[in-house]
This record gives sequence, structure tokens and C-alpha cells, in this order.
Amino acid sequence: MHIHGRNVLLFTAVILFGSTLVSFKTLAQQVPQPGSRTLMDAHNCYPYFEWWADRIDRALSAGTPLAIEQDLAWYTGAKTGKSWSVVTHGDPVTGAEPTMEQYFFAKVRPLVEQALNEGNKGNWPLITLNLDFKDNKPEHLAAVLALLRKYQGWLTSTAWKANIDQVQPLDLKPILVLTGEPDAQQAVFYDQLKAGDRVLAFGAIHTENKDPRAAPEVLGAEKANNYRRWWNNPWRVVEAAGQAQAGEWTPEKMNRLRALVERAHANGLWIRFYTLDGATKDELSCRGWFRGYNFGSLDAARTRWRAAIAAHVDYVASDQYELLGAEIGQSAGARRPER
Repeated sequence: MHIHGRNVLLFTAVILFGSTLVSFKTLAQQVPQPGSRTLMDAHNCYPYFEWWADRIDRALSAGTPLAIEQDLAWYTGAKTGKSWSVVTHGDPVTGAEPTMEQYFFAKVRPLVEQALNEGNKGNWPLITLNLDFKDNKPEHLAAVLALLRKYQGWLTSTAWKANIDQVQPLDLKPILVLTGEPDAQQAVFYDQLKAGDRVLAFGAIHTENKDPRAAPEVLGAEKANNYRRWWNNPWRVVEAAGQAQAGEWTPEKMNRLRALVERAHANGLWIRFYTLDGATKDELSCRGWFRGYNFGSLDAARTRWRAAIAAHVDYVASDQYELLGAEIGQSAGARRPER
């Protein structure tokens, strides 16, 4: 009887241990690991003055999961002295620009609330919110952190702040927030958090002022930590001449792209490249796109999109949301965007 009881206890322990392993494995499968999916990253996804207010609608129409970039500036009224964060590409800032709460969070509310109600985390985060700050004023960063805390229930986060070298698992939610590499951002979004606070925004590794032609191990020298979890790159790290003078796509360029991506993923980082457009001059001028990001033809851009997908780039930024989204959805082995 004593032996039987001990065997029962042992059997129960094995079952519990196995169940724990299964639950951890299931959790790990739910978190998108670097290289597990390629997302369309909607570049400059906000209005310029009175133009192109439909950009976020266009981006969402391309399907989820996707990334959406929001550029933020700190505006202070000349008469009132009141300050707030606005979504804008930069000067001149008038104060009439929408706030991120008005333009982004209000727009995605139905999508996020439906996702939370359904609870199907298979394709979460549905949206990666990519924040591009036009300044790093502490009061601006603090205001954005306060906004993120207001929507904390929507945001992928760490369960708690810990030693920065201890990479904590992510508590998956419909939105993931990425921010830049400046240390001023780390100070507000990580260093100044209290013990037990959730980390709501994740920074990029340091690459500023590095030679874009440098070896991947030089450009991407940092590994992921509890705050810095991604690597943001201009396309010139792949093609040094830049988009406008890129020329033909070659096996050597593909090898360079693969080496950069493999370096990022080996270091536990998501990797992003910006911005891959292929448009006519008329399309550039009437849509507010930039010639410096333009390969000159859709075929040239599409060749790079397909190369990025094949190399398992995590985020491919473009102004051609619908076309790139469709390309990702149609690519063999890529996750098809869901409406």
C-alpha cells in the first residue's frame, strides 16, 4: 500500500510537470519569435496637414497582423503655454494635428476589443505600433507613457520590470509598441519604472552613426535585453547606394540581406527595414511619398519585397500598404493577413 501510494504521487508529479511543460510550450508558440512572420509596416501612417487622413484606414484594409508607424512631436501653444503630443511628420507643427489617442487608438478600438473578446491569440500582436519621436523631451515621453498606461490592457508587455539583462517573457495582447534607440527613451520607458511596473514599450538597439557598410556583427553588436528587442535599419545597409540608385538586385545583395537578418535573429531581435517603395513620379507627388525611398518602378520594389520575405525580415516598411500587404499574403510560407 505504501509503495502504491508513492507511485501515485510520482505519477501525479510527472503529469503535473508534463502539463507545465505543455503550457510553457503553448505560451512560447503564441509569442511571435524573431523570424516567425513578415509584416507589412505602414510607413508614415498619419495625415500631412489636411491631406491623406485615410492612411490608417488604408493600412488596416491590407489586413492584420501588420505594423503602423506614428511620428510624434511635442507642441506648446504660444498663447496658452499648454503642451501635448501630436501625430505629425515634423515642422511646422500647428497644434491642429490629431493626437495619437484620436488618430490611432480610437481607430483601432473596434478591432482590439473584438480580439480581446474572442481571445484567439494565434496571430497576436495584431498591430505593432512603431513610435518615431521627433524629439526626446522628458515631458513628451512621459505624456506618451501615460497614454500607453491608459490602454495597458491592450498592450503586449513584460509581466514586470527586472534587471535589464534578464529578458522576461511577454504577456501577449493585441498591440505591441516599439520605440527608438535613444537612451532618453530608455530612461522614461524603462529605467524610471518602479519595481513591478510593466514594460509597455520596447526600444531598438544602438546603431546610430555606424557605417551602414559595416559587417552585420558590427552593426548589430547588441543582443536583445528586457527593454531593447528590435533592430531598425535604413535600406542602405543592404544596398549602400540607397533606393534611388540601387540598380539591379544581385545574389551578393541577397547574401548581405540574409546575413543581417540572421544576425538579428541570432541575437533575439526583430528586424525592420525602411522604406521600400516603387512608384512613378506622379504617384510620389500626389501621395506625399519621398523620392529617396523610391526604387523607380513597382517591379524593382516588388523584387526587394520578395527578397525580404524570403529572408524572414520581421518588418518591411513601405508607403504602398495594400500592394505590399497582398505580396506578403500571397508569398509561400508567409502568414496570410487576416481581415
